Amino acid sequence: MNAPVYNQEGIETGKIDLPEGIFGLRWNADLVHQVVEAMRSNARVAIAHAKGRGEVRGGGIKPWKQKGTGRARHGSIRSPIWVGGGVAHGPNKEKNFDRKINKKVRAKALATVLSQKMRDKEVFFLDALSTDGKTKSAVAVLSQLADKFGKKEFMHKKGSRLLIALPGRDLKVEKSFNNIKVVKVLEQRNMNALETLTYKTIIFVNYKHA
Repeated sequence: MNAPVYNQEGIETGKIDLPEGIFGLRWNADLVHQVVEAMRSNARVAIAHAKGRGEVRGGGIKPWKQKGTGRARHGSIRSPIWVGGGVAHGPNKEKNFDRKINKKVRAKALATVLSQKMRDKEVFFLDALSTDGKTKSAVAVLSQLADKFGKKEFMHKKGSRLLIALPGRDLKVEKSFNNIKVVKVLEQRNMNALETLTYKTIIFVNYKHA
């Protein structure tokens, strides 16, 4: 399969051959869901913590004797059924949310998402992208591409609109787009299924499949 290649003014300059194994896969919702949920879980930081009966201060002695008082027996005033007692089965900051994702599964999930976005006409290819490191030049590029590609959302101020995948680090390009909150710039080798799904449109710059 092939796709058109544009310059940063949005003018078509040629074609690119794309691998079927990355841009031609069928949609697999179960696979994508599995990987995305695992990535979200791995990124989760356990902060919430409720003290159990062993962590609450006090309650070291028996509140009253076992028999003869006519009241129910209790061993500690810090039991979960007492006001001011510990919490039963509460959140714990020591909990580990990590979930293993196999490398091949992660790669296939990314390819599946890219394939679907390709079918939805949400993937574009540029032969090159250069800026002078200023936000003004990045806005000018976005304005031209938005007009040529019919993507007015590039100029919105909220949301996750555009993911720009570079072949390698480019500090000037990164600096230019840094203040534009709807755009994210990263290296192609660092792409993953979660971010690819998060951003509506993806632009590959000088895409080369290894």
